[in-house]
Amino acid sequence: MKKICLLLPNGFEAVEASVFTDVFGWSKDVADGSTELITVGTREELTCTWNFTVKPEKLLSEVTAEEFDALALPGGFEKAGFYEDAYRPEVLGFIQEFEKQGKIIAAICVGALVLGKSGVLHGRYATTYNLGTGKRQSQLAEMGVNVMKDQPIVIDQNIITSYNPSTSFGVAFALLEQLTTKEHADHVKRLMGFHE
Repeated sequence: MKKICLLLPNGFEAVEASVFTDVFGWSKDVADGSTELITVGTREELTCTWNFTVKPEKLLSEVTAEEFDALALPGGFEKAGFYEDAYRPEVLGFIQEFEKQGKIIAAICVGALVLGKSGVLHGRYATTYNLGTGKRQSQLAEMGVNVMKDQPIVIDQNIITSYNPSTSFGVAFALLEQLTTKEHADHVKRLMGFHE
């Protein structure tokens, strides 16, 4: 069974986390049971961007990268404290461990900025939030990342990034496909009502 760590910093955007819980939940309980997603928070109770609270299954201090096959990371909002929490050394170090072990890392929207801050995207291709002034993509470029501005989802070796919340399901299915097979990911898509 493939184990996925859904890393939740405070201030994360709920919809970007929920696609991972749903896709991997369907994979586990309705499809073949080949995946298991564990929610791992930076604190015992997290406040999402839009002000509801979530209690993760485990705390970051209770897990190691060795326990998982992949890491999933949603984005969040600055005003909700996302960057303040996600840029903490223990979060960045945790991400670095996944990269050192060559494990798959998937980030939605500004989750890519956290990957950039950790250094795992240096010299790699990626994207991040693409609307408005382009501020977030410029920030990612300043971190030494080759930003693909017009690509919704960018896969560079073991790292998947995307440019806004509309890409969330695409990222979750791309991660599922990399952990299992294209056939399995397509099967889960059909079970969930997505049509090719």
